[in-house]
Amino acid sequence: MIPIAKPFIGDEEIKEVETVLKSGFIAQGPKVAEFEGKFADYIGTRHAIATSSGTTALHVALLCAGIGKGDEVVTTPFSFAATANSVLYVDAKPVFVDIDPKTYNINPEKIEEVITDKTKAIMPVHLYGQPADMDPICKIAEDHDLKVIEDAAQAHGAVYHGKKVGLIGDMGCFSFYPTKNITTSEGGIITTDNDSFDKDARALRAHGESERYEHIILGYNFRMTDIAAAIGVVQLKRLDEFNEKRIENAEYLTEHINTIEGIEPPCVAENVKHVFHQYTIRVKSGKRDELKEFLNNEGIGTGVHYPKPIYKQKLYENLGYTAECPEAEKSAAEVLSIPVNPTLSAEDLGKIVSVLEDASDKIFK
Repeated sequence: MIPIAKPFIGDEEIKEVETVLKSGFIAQGPKVAEFEGKFADYIGTRHAIATSSGTTALHVALLCAGIGKGDEVVTTPFSFAATANSVLYVDAKPVFVDIDPKTYNINPEKIEEVITDKTKAIMPVHLYGQPADMDPICKIAEDHDLKVIEDAAQAHGAVYHGKKVGLIGDMGCFSFYPTKNITTSEGGIITTDNDSFDKDARALRAHGESERYEHIILGYNFRMTDIAAAIGVVQLKRLDEFNEKRIENAEYLTEHINTIEGIEPPCVAENVKHVFHQYTIRVKSGKRDELKEFLNNEGIGTGVHYPKPIYKQKLYENLGYTAECPEAEKSAAEVLSIPVNPTLSAEDLGKIVSVLEDASDKIFK
């Protein structure tokens, strides 16, 4: 089976973890601080605050922004549930805005329609590794005095108009889950230039401590371990290499499947660097699930990211959420992710194209 995702863990990562284990300092410590410093340098921010996951990074970022009960956060319904769940964690309300059908990211033209006096932030998602259209989003935020929290969980190293994502809004939140462009096994990080957010985030992730056994606010145990950070330090050195391979694989796939009937390759917006956390095609004529089964039977892994908008999840239906997002609903019925990860060989890529051509002949004609 050609996997839809496959983390690359080499000898250097194993050696770094072994060193940490032998040191006896395996909780949050010097290796986390090293990883934070190097990640901040990579993104270009003053600060980076490591957390236990991408979800906890979002949770902490919302708390730092002062989001709480009764507040509203504008976001996309076409994402993993953690995006909106993090808003619920702070007792606020996610407000869903439809997507651009080409990029699958939140459509800035729809945002102002839902802004109220309760709106306190916009949380765009850089879905599949492609930056959201941040200039109009930031302009809307400025006009309405809103915070911008970037959900960059899938977009490590992605670039929008010359700036890396995570540097554009008030805060950026990344995930290091094993399927991401780099991994720490589990983990997340917040990037920001704001000194106050940095101070608050460091307290919030560690039981609200300002110093040992001095608890100034209600906090959480959202810390990253030195074991995880040791992996991250090595992975970060390889991030650009991994991303370039993903881009190279994506370009090959697009070139070879662009004319295959029934399949639409992903669109890359102008003036961005799309780092292809996922290579997501659009399958026409209601044949998505049939194509998925065909590929799986031929030994090619696939994923549906995502099969329904967040507001159609049972949790949100039970909470009374509704939204009018026809593009998100249409995309949920048509998208299919196929392998693009940097471990793919030339033979793997050739097989993917060949099987898609065969599938087109059998399914769409």
